[in-house]
Amino acid sequence: MRQSPVNRILVLLKTDGPQLAVDVGDALGISSEAARQQLTKMADDGLVEPVTEPAAGRGRPRQLWHLTSQGHQAFPDRHAELTTSLLSMLVNELGQPALDAVIAARESETLKRYQGEMAGHDLPGRVRQLVSIRTSEGYMADSWQEADGSLILVENHCPICAAASACAGFCRSELETFRAVLGAKVEREQHILAGARRCAYRINPL
Repeated sequence: MRQSPVNRILVLLKTDGPQLAVDVGDALGISSEAARQQLTKMADDGLVEPVTEPAAGRGRPRQLWHLTSQGHQAFPDRHAELTTSLLSMLVNELGQPALDAVIAARESETLKRYQGEMAGHDLPGRVRQLVSIRTSEGYMADSWQEADGSLILVENHCPICAAASACAGFCRSELETFRAVLGAKVEREQHILAGARRCAYRINPL
């Protein structure tokens, strides 16, 4: 099904970050003026906002279009309010050890499933497979190789953000899962819960 211009712009800003109107136009195959008109309509709806940033050197300031919090909410959140409530109830009724047990069980199940899909791949292949898996789970993942040989994995969306916000153990568990299934050194360099627009991980062989 063909996406609407609004949805295409939302995905572009979510995956590639703030954009100039001309770059949005290039991505959609329309003029920069048409892109600016579409962005202005989306700003009226509260989905995006323009932010003027100084250009490098003596160039003119640039106007970059960002997603607003409402724009971010256009992506799935796996019933955030219910998730947060259930986690709070679990801790209140059964104590922190019960929540820790749930996280450990989830980590064990996820680890087994991921390992089954990565068997036989080298490290770059395992990263590519992980990107595919995580994208299918709603994380909008991507990866590339840096000039120094490091592999970078990014996740542009967190469908369990509410759960992670309520319990940092989910984020710690996912990092440990990545290290185990990739068999590599994995460090988180950007974190949505710390205010970044995405989660980013640097991966190197052990």
